[in-house]
Amino acid sequence: MTAIAALPMYALPEMAAANLSLWTALRDAAGLEVPEALSPSPLALPGTIAPETVFSQMCGYPLKKIYQGQYRLLGTPLYDLPGCRLRPDGVPTHCSFLIAHADASLFVLEHLRGKSFVMNGQDSNSGMNLARRLIAPWARDGRFFGEVTVSGSHLRSMEMVADGLADAATIDCVTFGFVARYRPDLTARLRVLCETPASPAIPFITASATPLALAAQLTRALTDPLPAPALAAAFADLSIRRVAPPRPEAYDAVLAMEMDAAAMGYATLR
Repeated sequence: MTAIAALPMYALPEMAAANLSLWTALRDAAGLEVPEALSPSPLALPGTIAPETVFSQMCGYPLKKIYQGQYRLLGTPLYDLPGCRLRPDGVPTHCSFLIAHADASLFVLEHLRGKSFVMNGQDSNSGMNLARRLIAPWARDGRFFGEVTVSGSHLRSMEMVADGLADAATIDCVTFGFVARYRPDLTARLRVLCETPASPAIPFITASATPLALAAQLTRALTDPLPAPALAAAFADLSIRRVAPPRPEAYDAVLAMEMDAAAMGYATLR
């Protein structure tokens, strides 16, 4: 069985070298020999988490909704980017930015009533679940937007809003930060209206089939207060301030947001 390492969540082509450096440094710090390279990651949400997955990163909402029993958490990164914070209990969080076109006459949430919204996917925490919780108190008879479409990725959602193909989207603040760094011409055409509620940041994971000893080695390397120099440099390149130890119960918060929205009569983002 060939071991797999992949980083599909924050994977702009401009980030390929930095992502590979992270895996190489982590592999060396954990004393692993394989795999030597990251696997291509065309799907952020595969049908299943392959049992040979040694290292990856996965959105918390599908982890709770789709992949129960298929993974172990290794740690949660705290990013040094706008919208990323540390909860009082030590859990790193992120949020989504509700965006509109920079030149649109849309400035507050109410201005989006009856407008078009685009999400990256139905199983996305940042593109759908956090947006649903944000909008729920404003919905009337279970509806707020005039139209909701699916783009397939946060980057495409940003492009659609920038090109006038949709009025609004919610974009993971980490993704927004990386796009702002590498493609500032795109973010210059967008404006952040507000933040969604915060939820635990997207964690690093391994497959449940990974031996416990190996998973522990990876967690120790990731969460070491004084990481190996090469790993510290890789963290800095990816704006990772540090990685907190795994807290599986923290991700119950993403399901709580789903339940809160449903209790307000807004089970579906529309």
